[in-house]
Amino acid sequence: MRATTIRALDYWLGIPGCALLTRLRRLKDVAASARPAPRPRRILFLKFIEQGATVLAQDAIARATRAVGRENIFFCVFESNRAILDVLDSVPAANIISLRDRSLTTFTADFLGALATARRRDIDTVIDMEFFSRASAIFAFLSGASTRVGLHRFTGELPYRGDLMTHRIQYLPHLHISQQYSILVEASLRDPHDEPLLKVPVTDIRATAPAAAPAFAVAPSELQAMRQRIGADGASPIVVLNPNASDLLPLRKWQTAKFAELARRIITTYPQAKIVLTGGPSERAAAEQLCTAIGSPRVVSMAGHTSLPELLTLYSVADVLVTNDSGPGHFSSLTPVHAIVLFGPETPRLFGPLAESSTVIWKELACSPCVSVFNHRLSPCRNNVCMQAITVDEVFDAVKAALSS
Repeated sequence: MRATTIRALDYWLGIPGCALLTRLRRLKDVAASARPAPRPRRILFLKFIEQGATVLAQDAIARATRAVGRENIFFCVFESNRAILDVLDSVPAANIISLRDRSLTTFTADFLGALATARRRDIDTVIDMEFFSRASAIFAFLSGASTRVGLHRFTGELPYRGDLMTHRIQYLPHLHISQQYSILVEASLRDPHDEPLLKVPVTDIRATAPAAAPAFAVAPSELQAMRQRIGADGASPIVVLNPNASDLLPLRKWQTAKFAELARRIITTYPQAKIVLTGGPSERAAAEQLCTAIGSPRVVSMAGHTSLPELLTLYSVADVLVTNDSGPGHFSSLTPVHAIVLFGPETPRLFGPLAESSTVIWKELACSPCVSVFNHRLSPCRNNVCMQAITVDEVFDAVKAALSS
C-alpha cells in the first residue's frame, strides 16, 4: 500500500476505531476489579514500517530478552520490512508475525490473523513502537494482552488515538529514538499507575545497556564474491552511493544531479575508485540512468539486484557509503563501512545512526525538522531547501575525510 493510503486509513478508520474501543475499555475497567499489573511473560513488539527503526530497537529487544528469554520475544511487522529481522536474528524466526501490505484486502486478512496468533500464543505484553499510530493501538488492545505499552498524548495536542494502553508513556522529543524504545520496555516492568511513565533517570537506562547495533557476520568468500560481482578486484576505494529515499518521505532526497557530480569528483580524485549505486527494485531504472549520466565504466548500479544480506555484504567490502536519511544509514551500522548520512526534514538528534564510524550532514534550518510524530510525518513542505542547501563540496570533503581516517 502507498504511504498516502496508510495515512488515510489510519486517520479515517483509526480515529473512530480508537474512540469506540476506548469506550469499551472504560466499561471493562469498571467491571474489573483493580489488581497489580502482572510481570511480562511473552512480549510482542509492534513495528510495522521502516526497517531502519528496527535496527534502532535492538537495545530495547535485548532488554526484553533479558527479562523474559529469547523464546518469548515476538515481533509483528509488514512483510516488506521483515528482512532486517531475519538478518539481525534477535527474534526467533517462528516468532515473527508478518502482515502482507501490498493491498488492503491482504493486510486486513493478515491483521485479523495476527490478532488470532497473539491470542493463541498467549501474548501478555505488547510494546507499541509505532509513535501515535492508531492501527497499532487498536492491534494492541484487540490482541488480548493485559499489559499494553505505548505513547499517550495526555494533555498535549498530539495525534488522538484514544486511551487503549495500560502503561502510558510520555513522548520525549529530545531523546534519541533508540532510547525511547528502551524506555517502552523498561516501563512494561513498572507500576503503570505512576503517570506519566517512565519516572527513571535517563542516565540509568543509558548505563544499563548502551544502544548498539550488532555486527553483520559475513564469510571471506562472500566478500570476495561481492568484489567480483561489482567488478572491484583491485579497486580502491569502493564508494557506495544510495541516491534514493523511501516513498514515505521523498523530501529526504538529495538532488540526483549532485550525486552524479559527487561520483565524478571521486572518480577524478581517486583513479582506482569504484562507485556502486544502490536502491530498491522500483529505483532500478533511475539508477541506471544515473550511471549513464555519470559516464564512467567505473560506476556500476546494483539497484534492485541485491537482497538485504547481499546489500550488507556490499557495505562490508566498501569504504564509504553516502546516503540520504533512510534505512541504509542504519543498516550500515551493522558493518564496518563509514556512512555519510544526509539529513534534512528529520533530525539526527532523534534518528541519527548508532555507529561511531558515521558522519551526519544536516543544515539545521529554522524549519527543521518539519516531519515528526506531531504531524504524523506529513510535512506541508514542497521545497526541501534543507537538502538542496547541502553542497557537493561538503559531502566530497566528508568522503575524503572518511577515506583518510
